[in-house]
Amino acid sequence: MLRVNFIPFPRLTTERLQFRQLVPEDENEILGLRSNERVNQFLTRDPYKTIYEARAFINKINKGVANGEWIYWAITHKNENKLVGTICLWNIQPEHYRAEIGYELHPGVWRKGIMREAIPKIVEYGFENMKLHSIEADLHPDNISSIKLLEKNGFVLEGHFRESVFFNGKFLGRAVYSLLNDRDKR
Repeated sequence: MLRVNFIPFPRLTTERLQFRQLVPEDENEILGLRSNERVNQFLTRDPYKTIYEARAFINKINKGVANGEWIYWAITHKNENKLVGTICLWNIQPEHYRAEIGYELHPGVWRKGIMREAIPKIVEYGFENMKLHSIEADLHPDNISSIKLLEKNGFVLEGHFRESVFFNGKFLGRAVYSLLNDRDKR
Protein backbone atom coordinates (compact mmCIF):
# COMPACT_ATOMS: atom_id res chain seq x y z
CA MET A 1 0.00 0.00 0.00
CA LEU A 2 1.08 3.55 -0.76
CA ARG A 3 2.74 5.40 2.14
CA VAL A 4 2.04 9.11 2.31
CA ASN A 5 4.26 11.57 4.19
CA PHE A 6 4.66 15.28 3.39
CA ILE A 7 7.05 16.19 6.21
CA PRO A 8 9.24 18.06 5.42
CA PHE A 9 6.93 19.94 3.08
CA PRO A 10 7.99 19.41 -0.55
CA ARG A 11 8.80 22.82 -2.05
CA LEU A 12 8.91 22.60 -5.85
CA THR A 13 9.99 24.96 -8.62
CA THR A 14 9.65 25.28 -12.37
CA GLU A 15 11.15 27.80 -14.76
CA ARG A 16 8.79 30.62 -13.65
CA LEU A 17 6.98 29.27 -10.59
CA GLN A 18 7.46 28.04 -7.07
CA PHE A 19 5.16 25.84 -5.04
CA ARG A 20 5.18 26.29 -1.28
CA GLN A 21 3.05 25.52 1.75
CA LEU A 22 0.11 27.76 2.60
CA VAL A 23 0.89 30.26 5.37
CA PRO A 24 -1.42 32.48 7.47
CA GLU A 25 -0.30 35.49 5.42
CA ASP A 26 -2.07 33.94 2.39
CA GLU A 27 -5.49 34.60 3.96
CA ASN A 28 -6.39 37.58 1.74
CA GLU A 29 -5.44 35.78 -1.46
CA ILE A 30 -7.31 32.63 -0.36
CA LEU A 31 -10.37 34.73 0.42
CA GLY A 32 -10.05 36.41 -2.98
CA LEU A 33 -9.79 33.06 -4.75
CA ARG A 34 -12.51 31.22 -2.89
CA SER A 35 -14.98 34.12 -3.02
CA ASN A 36 -14.49 34.90 -6.71
CA GLU A 37 -17.55 34.21 -8.86
CA ARG A 38 -15.48 33.35 -11.94
CA VAL A 39 -13.22 30.94 -10.03
CA ASN A 40 -16.24 29.24 -8.44
CA GLN A 41 -18.28 29.09 -11.64
CA PHE A 42 -17.73 25.36 -12.18
CA LEU A 43 -17.13 24.31 -8.56
CA THR A 44 -19.58 22.88 -6.08
CA ARG A 45 -18.70 25.02 -3.10
CA ASP A 46 -20.23 28.07 -1.54
CA PRO A 47 -18.15 31.22 -1.96
CA TYR A 48 -16.29 32.45 1.09
CA LYS A 49 -17.60 35.63 2.65
CA THR A 50 -15.14 36.33 5.50
CA ILE A 51 -11.46 36.31 6.30
CA TYR A 52 -12.27 33.84 9.09
CA GLU A 53 -13.30 31.25 6.51
CA ALA A 54 -9.96 31.73 4.72
CA ARG A 55 -8.03 31.36 7.99
CA ALA A 56 -9.96 28.22 8.91
CA PHE A 57 -9.29 26.81 5.43
CA ILE A 58 -5.52 27.42 5.69
CA ASN A 59 -5.47 25.72 9.10
CA LYS A 60 -7.51 22.77 7.82
CA ILE A 61 -5.26 22.36 4.78
CA ASN A 62 -2.03 22.46 6.79
CA LYS A 63 -3.41 19.99 9.34
CA GLY A 64 -4.35 17.63 6.50
CA VAL A 65 -0.87 17.99 4.96
CA ALA A 66 0.72 17.17 8.33
CA ASN A 67 -1.52 14.10 8.63
CA GLY A 68 -0.74 12.90 5.10
CA GLU A 69 -4.35 13.36 3.95
CA TRP A 70 -3.41 15.56 0.97
CA ILE A 71 -0.65 17.75 -0.40
CA TYR A 72 -1.64 21.32 -1.21
CA TRP A 73 0.66 23.98 -2.64
CA ALA A 74 0.40 27.74 -2.93
CA ILE A 75 1.53 28.76 -6.42
CA THR A 76 3.68 31.89 -6.62
CA HIS A 77 5.90 33.43 -9.24
CA LYS A 78 9.55 32.65 -8.70
CA ASN A 79 11.22 35.05 -6.27
CA GLU A 80 7.83 36.39 -5.14
CA ASN A 81 5.76 35.24 -2.22
CA LYS A 82 2.26 36.36 -3.27
CA LEU A 83 -0.10 33.45 -3.89
CA VAL A 84 -1.64 33.54 -7.38
CA GLY A 85 -3.27 30.13 -7.20
CA THR A 86 -3.24 26.70 -5.61
CA ILE A 87 -2.75 23.13 -6.75
CA CYS A 88 -3.16 19.91 -4.84
CA LEU A 89 -3.25 16.15 -4.84
CA TRP A 90 -6.11 15.07 -2.59
CA ASN A 91 -8.72 12.32 -2.28
CA ILE A 92 -5.68 10.08 -1.93
CA GLN A 93 -6.58 6.40 -2.13
CA PRO A 94 -3.44 4.65 -0.81
CA GLU A 95 -4.82 1.17 -1.45
CA HIS A 96 -5.30 2.05 -5.14
CA TYR A 97 -2.19 4.24 -5.58
CA ARG A 98 -4.50 6.98 -6.84
CA ALA A 99 -5.13 10.66 -6.06
CA GLU A 100 -7.17 13.50 -7.48
CA ILE A 101 -5.64 16.73 -8.78
CA GLY A 102 -7.28 20.06 -8.07
CA TYR A 103 -6.25 23.60 -8.96
CA GLU A 104 -7.44 27.19 -9.12
CA LEU A 105 -5.99 30.53 -10.22
CA HIS A 106 -6.86 34.16 -9.68
CA PRO A 107 -8.55 35.40 -12.88
CA GLY A 108 -5.94 38.16 -13.19
CA VAL A 109 -3.35 35.53 -14.14
CA TRP A 110 -5.52 33.31 -16.36
CA ARG A 111 -4.19 32.53 -19.85
CA LYS A 112 -0.56 33.15 -18.90
CA GLY A 113 0.51 29.50 -18.99
CA ILE A 114 0.72 29.10 -15.21
CA MET A 115 -1.31 25.90 -15.01
CA ARG A 116 0.25 24.63 -18.22
CA GLU A 117 3.55 24.84 -16.30
CA ALA A 118 2.20 23.73 -12.91
CA ILE A 119 0.29 20.56 -13.78
CA PRO A 120 3.25 18.63 -15.25
CA LYS A 121 5.33 19.42 -12.15
CA ILE A 122 2.64 18.19 -9.78
CA VAL A 123 1.99 15.09 -11.91
CA GLU A 124 5.73 14.39 -11.84
CA TYR A 125 5.72 14.73 -8.05
CA GLY A 126 2.72 12.40 -7.76
CA PHE A 127 4.24 9.72 -9.96
CA GLU A 128 7.91 10.00 -8.97
CA ASN A 129 7.73 10.89 -5.27
CA MET A 130 4.37 9.55 -4.13
CA LYS A 131 4.57 6.52 -6.47
CA LEU A 132 0.98 7.00 -7.64
CA HIS A 133 -0.29 4.75 -10.41
CA SER A 134 -2.98 7.20 -11.55
CA ILE A 135 -4.18 10.74 -11.06
CA GLU A 136 -7.75 11.76 -11.73
CA ALA A 137 -9.54 15.06 -12.21
CA ASP A 138 -13.24 15.46 -11.46
CA LEU A 139 -14.74 18.55 -13.05
CA HIS A 140 -17.84 20.15 -14.48
CA PRO A 141 -18.28 19.04 -18.12
CA ASP A 142 -18.79 22.66 -19.23
CA ASN A 143 -15.38 23.72 -17.92
CA ILE A 144 -13.87 23.63 -21.40
CA SER A 145 -10.65 25.50 -20.47
CA SER A 146 -9.84 22.97 -17.77
CA ILE A 147 -10.72 20.04 -20.02
CA LYS A 148 -8.37 21.33 -22.75
CA LEU A 149 -5.63 21.86 -20.16
CA LEU A 150 -6.00 18.32 -18.84
CA GLU A 151 -6.05 16.82 -22.34
CA LYS A 152 -2.86 18.72 -23.27
CA ASN A 153 -1.29 17.04 -20.23
CA GLY A 154 -2.30 13.55 -21.37
CA PHE A 155 -5.43 13.08 -19.26
CA VAL A 156 -8.21 11.12 -20.93
CA LEU A 157 -11.94 11.10 -20.30
CA GLU A 158 -12.92 8.16 -18.10
CA GLY A 159 -16.59 8.99 -17.81
CA HIS A 160 -19.29 11.63 -18.00
CA PHE A 161 -21.86 11.39 -15.24
CA ARG A 162 -25.07 13.23 -16.02
CA GLU A 163 -26.79 15.06 -13.17
CA SER A 164 -24.82 13.12 -10.57
CA VAL A 165 -24.31 15.99 -8.09
CA PHE A 166 -27.01 18.04 -6.38
CA PHE A 167 -25.78 21.53 -5.49
CA ASN A 168 -27.63 24.79 -4.85
CA GLY A 169 -30.95 23.29 -5.86
CA LYS A 170 -29.73 21.89 -9.20
CA PHE A 171 -28.44 18.61 -10.53
CA LEU A 172 -25.03 18.98 -12.16
CA GLY A 173 -22.95 16.70 -14.33
CA ARG A 174 -19.37 15.57 -13.75
CA ALA A 175 -16.58 14.63 -16.12
CA VAL A 176 -13.81 12.41 -14.77
CA TYR A 177 -10.42 12.44 -16.48
CA SER A 178 -7.38 10.40 -15.55
CA LEU A 179 -3.73 9.97 -16.31
CA LEU A 180 -1.84 6.71 -15.79
CA ASN A 181 1.77 6.47 -14.72
CA ASP A 182 3.12 4.69 -17.79
CA ARG A 183 6.40 3.94 -15.97
CA ASP A 184 4.64 2.08 -13.14
CA LYS A 185 5.36 -1.64 -13.48
CA ARG A 186 4.06 -2.78 -10.08
